Amino acid sequence: MHSLEDFEKRIGYHFRDRSLLQKALTHASYANEHHCDSYERLEFLGDAVLGFVTAEFLFEKFSDLPEGSLTKARAQLVCERSLCSFSQALQVGEYLRLSHGEMGSGGRERPSILADVFESTLAAIYLDSGSLEEARRFILRFVEPAAREQSRRGFRDYKTQLQEIVQQNPGEKLEYAVVKETGPDHDKHFVVEVHLNSNVIGRGGGRSKKDAEQQAAREALELMGY
Repeated sequence: MHSLEDFEKRIGYHFRDRSLLQKALTHASYANEHHCDSYERLEFLGDAVLGFVTAEFLFEKFSDLPEGSLTKARAQLVCERSLCSFSQALQVGEYLRLSHGEMGSGGRERPSILADVFESTLAAIYLDSGSLEEARRFILRFVEPAAREQSRRGFRDYKTQLQEIVQQNPGEKLEYAVVKETGPDHDKHFVVEVHLNSNVIGRGGGRSKKDAEQQAAREALELMGY
């Protein structure tokens, strides 16, 4: 496993207290085996900081967007799929502390874990620096280009877009079904399929049913060529 110093270079922040960063990279499975703290509490804080900074950015940079569009844009930017891609860009999986069992089951590549660790790393930066500015700099490195790309395509939620396409053919029926639900109450992960006339046309995961439905609709649109 690579060193914390290597990871600091990747995230562009040097920690005063490296134990915070180590905690941010520690999965509950490892923490249970080694009787130490996991990233779960940091993830809780990081989620709140991420939501605020992203909302503030969208509010300031997209002054023409109404509240509903801002809400949808933020949801897309902080969904599991987006956060996972941010972590993949940082190669977070190489630095995670996981139990042998979690490693064996693909934990280093699991989207839910990678999304969580983006938030815990953010919280660690926020706490170590004592500054929202450092947290903002870290977030916007990823959120700003992602928002620009979304803006270019148009801020529309995937479920609505899919529904509009399907409605062009009367008699077609869309349904969403939860096919898997894992994790404790405070950290659920859902997998949802979207069915068109009982045929599976997309599948997605997320930390809420709504998020998972959006990702299932997104996959369906991609497979349909949109």
